Amino acid sequence: MIHSAPKMAMATLRSPSPILSSTTKPKTPQTQVPLCIKSPGSLKTTLATSLATATLLLTPFPNPSLSLPPSSETPSYTIYYGTAASAANYGGYGGNSDKKASAEYVYDVPDGWKERLVSKVEKGTNGTDSEFYNPKKKQEKEYLTFLAGFRQLAPKDVVLNNLALSDVELQDLIAGAESLESEEKKDENGQIYYVYEVDGVGKHSLISVTCAKNKLYAHFVNAPTPEWNRDRDTLRHLHQSFKTVGDSSS
Repeated sequence: MIHSAPKMAMATLRSPSPILSSTTKPKTPQTQVPLCIKSPGSLKTTLATSLATATLLLTPFPNPSLSLPPSSETPSYTIYYGTAASAANYGGYGGNSDKKASAEYVYDVPDGWKERLVSKVEKGTNGTDSEFYNPKKKQEKEYLTFLAGFRQLAPKDVVLNNLALSDVELQDLIAGAESLESEEKKDENGQIYYVYEVDGVGKHSLISVTCAKNKLYAHFVNAPTPEWNRDRDTLRHLHQSFKTVGDSSS
């Protein structure tokens, strides 16, 4: 034991002193403590708000030019006064006299529709007295024909077939009709009107027929199916606005 002591002392001297060691101790990274800790419920609310904001920012604003017109928009009308003048006395576009004073029938015309000039030849062959059309779609129109020498209405089917004899479009419409409805109505004065509704291939027609002043008057409202679906209420208004005026027996 006495002889081994020096060796232990030398080993101790050769060992580096921990105090004199040049090894630099690495800095411990400083952990930032959050000021507040959100609960799971608060986190869900934040995520929902962020998603809603992102959706709002990504949603395009509607283009006003592509918006449909409001359904509550009410169209305006002008009353047309028809004279049912014969071809010999017909004065052409606008007439030669005060139409309101000599009118035999009236019906409403939507503002913006155009009047088509009816020739004397056309008036003399098929009895067309007046016609108006939608300038955006000329097949959407209303017109009136009359025939002299009728004191009263024949049965409904006979009247419609007789009208078709001088109207090729009406012939084609009836021939290919998917449905045809007819009804008899009376106005406040007891005057009888035949009302027809024809749903054809790609076209719809409303017809009103009556007798007065020894004449048969037939008012037509026609429209292609797309325009009928769009303007149904307006077209029914035109159909219902037709009536004869004055003394029906004269």
